[in-house]
Amino acid sequence: MIKDIDHILIARGAISDRVRSLGEEITKDLKDVGEHEIALVAVMTGSLIFVADLMRHLPMKIQIQLMTSSSYIGKSTKSNNDPMLGKLPDVKGMHVLLVDDILDSGRTLTKIRSELEALQPKSIQSCVLLRKKLDSAMNVPCEYAGFDIEDEFVVGYGLDYDGYYRNLPDIAVICP
Repeated sequence: MIKDIDHILIARGAISDRVRSLGEEITKDLKDVGEHEIALVAVMTGSLIFVADLMRHLPMKIQIQLMTSSSYIGKSTKSNNDPMLGKLPDVKGMHVLLVDDILDSGRTLTKIRSELEALQPKSIQSCVLLRKKLDSAMNVPCEYAGFDIEDEFVVGYGLDYDGYYRNLPDIAVICP
């Protein structure tokens, strides 16, 4: 497994520190939202580890709702043009915190936000662990971003290549 890794981009300690501070920012911003009104919508499977760690830093009453999305097919490091979404959660009348692993082309987050907005939530905020320094990503509404990174294909901490490497505790760049 290590032979496929070019280098560690973000070490586990830095990830842990940033996830904690994201939790503090979100908690501060949502402090006045009433009980039973917050839905954390996790985009699986890439955000699995990030969501698990982040929600431990959100000391409020929240619902966890899951949805799936796929924008990579097979052994590709290039996103396809139309992300496929799974079943949307019921978020009508709720404040939604949409959590995903990475914002790169912006197509997935834009499509999910649009679909969720049609379900009439009170509000939607997005949180991503990684945001690529691309115009397409930087121009997508995203209230919380853990790290801004260069346009490299990364794995680890839930992110994968062909279903592998999600279990790495650091975020690493895969060999070209």
